[in-house]
Amino acid sequence: MPAARGVKRAASKSSTTTSASGPKNKKKRGAIQLEIPTAPKKRGRVLTCGQGDVGQLGLGEDVVETTKFKYVTALGDKIVDVQAGGMHTIALDSSGKIWTFGCNDEGALGRATSNEKDEGTPKQVSLPVAAVAVSAGDSHSAALLQNGDVYAWGSFRDSHGSMGLVVRGREGKPCKEPVKIDIGEPAVEIASGGDHLVVLTTSGGVFTLGCGEQGQLGRLAQRSASRDARQGFSALLVPARVTLRQAAARVWAGHHATFVLDAQHARLFAFGLNNYGQLGITGEKRKTALFSPTECDALRAVGDDHAWSAVALGQHHTLTLAANGQIYALGRCEYGRLGLGDKSGDAETLELIPKLQNKKCISIAAGTSNSFAVTDSGEVYSWGMGSEGQLGTGESEDLNEPTLAAVDSRAPLRVSAGGQHTVLLVEETSSQREPSPIPERETESQQSEDTEEEEEETSRADITEQEGEITSTSAAKPEDVSNDTEPQKVNGDEKETPMEVDETDAVQKEKSSEEDEADERETKPEEESKSEVPEPRARQPDPHNGTHAPAC
Repeated sequence: MPAARGVKRAASKSSTTTSASGPKNKKKRGAIQLEIPTAPKKRGRVLTCGQGDVGQLGLGEDVVETTKFKYVTALGDKIVDVQAGGMHTIALDSSGKIWTFGCNDEGALGRATSNEKDEGTPKQVSLPVAAVAVSAGDSHSAALLQNGDVYAWGSFRDSHGSMGLVVRGREGKPCKEPVKIDIGEPAVEIASGGDHLVVLTTSGGVFTLGCGEQGQLGRLAQRSASRDARQGFSALLVPARVTLRQAAARVWAGHHATFVLDAQHARLFAFGLNNYGQLGITGEKRKTALFSPTECDALRAVGDDHAWSAVALGQHHTLTLAANGQIYALGRCEYGRLGLGDKSGDAETLELIPKLQNKKCISIAAGTSNSFAVTDSGEVYSWGMGSEGQLGTGESEDLNEPTLAAVDSRAPLRVSAGGQHTVLLVEETSSQREPSPIPERETESQQSEDTEEEEEETSRADITEQEGEITSTSAAKPEDVSNDTEPQKVNGDEKETPMEVDETDAVQKEKSSEEDEADERETKPEEESKSEVPEPRARQPDPHNGTHAPAC
């Protein structure tokens, strides 16, 4: 989720990031034991809209702004999760690889970049093992690996500017490449706020690091939550455990705050900025910054239907998604970010969004001053500030109630809001694999062909030379046949193809009868031999570059 910090660098805190279904819960003798999740299973393609002046849209140098969602062709159709950062985007594919593009001023891409085109082109981040979840903040990114390790890169920022990601000597230093965040036990979930990172472990413990000036770390007193305090960067950038009354089951992070769901999935606790009551904490603690976990009395679950399945935090507002698919809003009302229509005034108590009350939502996101929802029927709704086209409706105007975004017929899976852009993951149903042929049948068919070839050896003598030429072509090395299989080069460096065409997806023709097969072999021996020649792999479209804004 994004935060405003100037005209270009303004921007953003990325939407809360978690794994698809959250960690699984196992109880052992009364203690909570969470399992490391697997990556989401449904694959799809990434669509982006909004501002792309530093390449965060991934649409190429010719598209620096769009009011409608457009397909990021360089990512292919095997992405399982995607997150929008302040001015960058991070995507996770079905093989556990991570791809990034956008602003790299402080290392948010986690890879070396040589120029603006390189930053705006989706490229892979190097990690030791496959990832299962990703998160993105204003100028940092993070990944949860399948072994429970957490890696992060980039930099956090506070009121003094960049504060780095790790402590070296007595100073904070940014990291241009992924570094392991050591918390002493495996992690099951990560969440990035604008400038802080939250980690949930297998034992239900919550660890935080980053900027703590608004209380978003939940473990430091106000006098100790600044780089000017005695412990300085070591207290902020070294992950430490938050003191909670009981184990946690889920975590979410926003611009300047953190939410924690207890192990019984009944109560939410929060810490951070509550100046508009956006944390759902009322009474004397409303309109203040909270530096320790406090129960959100305005967000108490009421029955199974109102158990919270997701929370999305903007800069000054919050969305909550109930188990029954209903969305509620809380906090500041300007620009229509709450989606409550013509209702004036901030929402001091949780309010159901009227236009979505008959919809069942499966994903929510909150940007700086806007909101998004995806329904189970395949609709994408957006509302709030839309001056940069980030609502995806085809217009650049603010909306005070949910409005349908311009999305094609593919089924949307999840949405994430950045500083001035939005990313959407839609399921790619056309890429489903066809059933593979039964190996035994292939063997029998081949044996039948061999038998007939032996019986008709004399009659086929006339075409032996032609078959020999075709066979020699089939046995040739790939580089001798075509240049299409060579890796593309960008700026002189070899570029791995983000998504390869799955050759098992080819649909094989069925023959009507064994007699037809025999007849075809007798009359078309040359075509039969040519079918053995492997077709060259489809060439991926050349990636395009994006423009780049100067460092702030």
